[in-house]
Amino acid sequence: MEVTRTFDLLEKGKIVYANNPPLGCKLNGTWKEYSITDYISFADSLSYAFLLLDLRKGEKIATITNNRPEWNFVDMGSSQAGLVHVPIYPTISDEEYVHILSHSQSRLVFVSDKQLYEKIKPIADKISTIISVYSFNDIEGVPNWLELVEKGKAAAAQMQPQLEIIKPTIHPDDLVSIIYTSGTTGLSKGVMLSHKNFLSNVRAVENCFPLDSTDKSLSFLPLSHVYERMVGYLYQYKGVSIYYAESMGTIGDNLKEVKPTVFVAVPRVIEKTYDKILAKGKDLKGIKKQLFFWAVNLGYRYKEKENGIFYNFHLKIARKLIFSKWLLALGGNIKYIISGGAALQPRLARVFFAAGAPIYEGYGLTETSPVIAVNFPMEQGNVMFGSVGPVVGNIKVKFADDGEILMKGESLMQGYYRSPEQTAEAIDAEGWFHTGDIGLLKQDKFLVITDRKKEMFKLSNGKYVAPQVIENRLKESFFIEQAMILGENEKFVSALISPNFSFLHDWCSRHKVHYEDNQELNLIPEVIARYQREINQINKLLGSHEQIKRIRLVSEQWTAQTGELSPTLKLRRRVIYERYDSLLKEIYGNAKETEVRGVSLPETE
Repeated sequence: MEVTRTFDLLEKGKIVYANNPPLGCKLNGTWKEYSITDYISFADSLSYAFLLLDLRKGEKIATITNNRPEWNFVDMGSSQAGLVHVPIYPTISDEEYVHILSHSQSRLVFVSDKQLYEKIKPIADKISTIISVYSFNDIEGVPNWLELVEKGKAAAAQMQPQLEIIKPTIHPDDLVSIIYTSGTTGLSKGVMLSHKNFLSNVRAVENCFPLDSTDKSLSFLPLSHVYERMVGYLYQYKGVSIYYAESMGTIGDNLKEVKPTVFVAVPRVIEKTYDKILAKGKDLKGIKKQLFFWAVNLGYRYKEKENGIFYNFHLKIARKLIFSKWLLALGGNIKYIISGGAALQPRLARVFFAAGAPIYEGYGLTETSPVIAVNFPMEQGNVMFGSVGPVVGNIKVKFADDGEILMKGESLMQGYYRSPEQTAEAIDAEGWFHTGDIGLLKQDKFLVITDRKKEMFKLSNGKYVAPQVIENRLKESFFIEQAMILGENEKFVSALISPNFSFLHDWCSRHKVHYEDNQELNLIPEVIARYQREINQINKLLGSHEQIKRIRLVSEQWTAQTGELSPTLKLRRRVIYERYDSLLKEIYGNAKETEVRGVSLPETE
């Protein structure tokens, strides 16, 4: 059947899922699965309830929640009633909640738990458009989403004919969602996406990955992000069962329980997974440790094709002795890991490909629904490490004079909600969307992202620096969790570094470096010297004007919760600039050289 609106996936689900569950989650220690009949029943009942509340076509419903089946029930229930879904991250500031809920003119709000309810209810009470706030979890004295379900069921005979009248009036070009971009500066913008936007992107990638009803996925990236949202539609289009992880902290256990064949991730999740694997390798002794790191180093040399007979012979041994255990940690059945949201370190792609758990990097934006390009396995020659893959078939890409990537296609947003000026800035008179990313094509096929246009800066000598490239190199170090490159209008490049404190504490223990807290730790000469060694190695790979002359270690881990990272784990540069203003003044004002002179450097491992 033809799927032209998101809720058409429910009808298609009767065919592609048959007896398989579309959705699953863990409740009280047990995995609960929902059949396609359950899914349709919940969605229909919510549609009836929304109509009972006299919600009209085009009005907004907001969700602020962790990943769970209820999110989908609300999504489809609102979609087929002609309403617009506004998914919101559960980790943003009160200021952002006020902005999004009021700017979107939301009518109902669904939250996941008591903590979010207590945060959102006082905000919602001050916004005149909001009728009520419902909770997914059972909270005493709080309206529960199942109350709406029961009201809808009770009125099914009355409301079903009304819903059947509304459905045919919903067109592919109608607005189905407003996703507020997390942004790295300022308040978010509401990206208006239609049924066609999402589903054209589903069709663009459906043949890239051979998925069907025999496949399972584990979902843990926020459904409020366009990436996980569109992939969820792709799964439903193909009949892939979606299981929602309990939390980011339980991904490892959930992978072993669900045994998925596919999942999507951002590079930070992959980096953390890899760090945990390496940490276990470091705890090995003797020949086992030697074999482990022999396999890792072999993986770093993996090529997209033509690895050679000698290499493949060694790889077969490495997969049997070492990499097979990596696959078990990922559930044992993984076929595809799809990475997006930020740049993936090429060495990680190589080593996971070598291990037999291939990572396919892609690229896109909220405004493009999202996929513009992706590496994929269908044929030889569709993967290039360090690239985001070929541009997908129904999208056009060209480059501005300054290298900015411009995009045009059916998945391009309708514009920014209630912001025609910002829309006109993003989409030019010829219909080209200006992504803000700088890139190029390699081999006339593979799109390579070199940096964000707004994040590139010029030194006082007039030379340009692309910070993301350097930051990604820095994060390849086991000692570095996050880093931000600085130097706009200055004579030289510097770096603020948030250490990988777990690894650093372990290193200090092995080298008998004593400290009371992280603040003291970052001032110890031996520690600074060890980091300088890392910088010296990285500088060898950089142009002379890009080389890092000074560093400062910070005492805090940067997270989305503490504000230094966006919900999609990108650096919030403005926040970091403000938070570490005194360090910046030290670097570029009366800064002392960071390099430690006359200190005997500890041995590295």
